[in-house]
Amino acid sequence: MNRTIKLLMISDIFVLTGFGLIQPILAIFINEGVAGGTIFTAGVASTLFLVTKSLVQLPFSRYIDGSERKTRWLIMGTALIAAVPVMYIFIDNIYQVYLAEILYGIGSGLAYPTWVGLWSMNLNPGRESFEWSVYSTSTGLGTAATAAAGAAIASIAGFAATFILTGLLCLVGCGILLILDRESCGDWRDPTPSADRRSRQSLDRTIPE
Repeated sequence: MNRTIKLLMISDIFVLTGFGLIQPILAIFINEGVAGGTIFTAGVASTLFLVTKSLVQLPFSRYIDGSERKTRWLIMGTALIAAVPVMYIFIDNIYQVYLAEILYGIGSGLAYPTWVGLWSMNLNPGRESFEWSVYSTSTGLGTAATAAAGAAIASIAGFAATFILTGLLCLVGCGILLILDRESCGDWRDPTPSADRRSRQSLDRTIPE
């Protein structure tokens, strides 16, 4: 795995693990802690997220394919996603839930195609299945571990504490993307492709002084 793949995977582990804390309890929070909230409106909120994400990501993916600064868009999308659990701390009616889920959909619509594009560009040929499996296993285990933890935290410390912890984990994931952006800026300023640099360095080592 190259460094870009590792940073993308670690970032997603933090973001998905963070949301794993609230996924099992979100419908309960909406039903019990939000004015106008019911199981039905919780389903409507999920629908708004999925529809918004789908409407944003398809046209945006066509744009991002031609963009040289993919990491900036990935950071923006992830930052919007990280803002959602923080919003839930202050939510007290169902329309605010709808707004938060729409924002979540916009952030995911920006982040998902950008993340997949960067990941696909950096997969090692011949190891695609293994690297995808490492990602799926890591994020799956992380989400599984936090699903029960999120329910326990909500039971002991309340929903607000769970939302705060989710936001913090997402911010860590966003911070990792800032590292990736800084490194990609260095590569972008250097007009020499990395493969050519490696070939030249290898050649230099073989030429006697």
